[in-house]
Amino acid sequence: MKKIRAAVVGYGNIGRFTVEALEASPDFEIAGIVRRQGSEGKPLELTPYKVVSDIRQLEHVDVAILATPTRSCEEYARQILPLGINTVDSFDIHTGIVDYRRALNTINKQTDTVSIIAAGWDPGSDSIVRTLMQSLAPKGLSYTNFGPGMSMGHSVCVRSKAGVKNALSMTIPLGEGIHRRMVYVELEEGASLDEVTAAVKADPYFASDETHVFQVESVDDVRDMGHGVNLVRKGVSGKTQNQRLEFNMQINNPALTAQVLVNVARASLRQQPGCYTMIEIPVIDMLPGDREELIRHLV
Repeated sequence: MKKIRAAVVGYGNIGRFTVEALEASPDFEIAGIVRRQGSEGKPLELTPYKVVSDIRQLEHVDVAILATPTRSCEEYARQILPLGINTVDSFDIHTGIVDYRRALNTINKQTDTVSIIAAGWDPGSDSIVRTLMQSLAPKGLSYTNFGPGMSMGHSVCVRSKAGVKNALSMTIPLGEGIHRRMVYVELEEGASLDEVTAAVKADPYFASDETHVFQVESVDDVRDMGHGVNLVRKGVSGKTQNQRLEFNMQINNPALTAQVLVNVARASLRQQPGCYTMIEIPVIDMLPGDREELIRHLV
């Protein structure tokens, strides 16, 4: 069986776990790792792999897994798709997904490529669960309760603010889909906590939630990559009231995100050219193995 050749673009938390997930996947091989600094200071664990600063320095790449901050996903996708390489990412700004999908879809059609966006666990796998729940109880209300746990996207957002040396954003569920954001920051010398707090609270990542910002000596001393979600829908099946559906998950955040990215990288090779979210893709396309054997085992 010809293996899928994947390049990992970015080597932060998600990039590291993506390499591990690819190593554990029988149908993939790692074409290389793309880092801003290239092979300079190459981590020891990447010794078996080619590490470059530009994906064009790699050979025969089928799909690029964008393990990059959300706000740079589109920039990387626009550079990579014209090379005839599929892209997948974990873009996580819910309100921007439709516009992002529309923008990439045009490029995908022009370049005969596939992009799968917003492919983490929320948005991503949770989106599939919410869709299934709504299909089972078409009328009703759904609540998504995150945490308690570390939000990678929110943490990256805070680290981008002027004066912030390091940051951790914790999500605390208050119930019925309402959340509190607890943000812990290490500040650069001379930075103002009040100014950082104002910048964080004004950012779209935080503007809709109750947010508290605290200064700490060391973010590493309070960091925990655990997270979770509780999805609940109460509604109506046909004309029958009081249907209640619930899904719970406790996870290591970057490890699960990386696994989802590998799953959709596989699925990208099974779609027609275009840009997709996870709810548009057959779940079976995310699994390795013979299709009939999967049906025999799972149905």
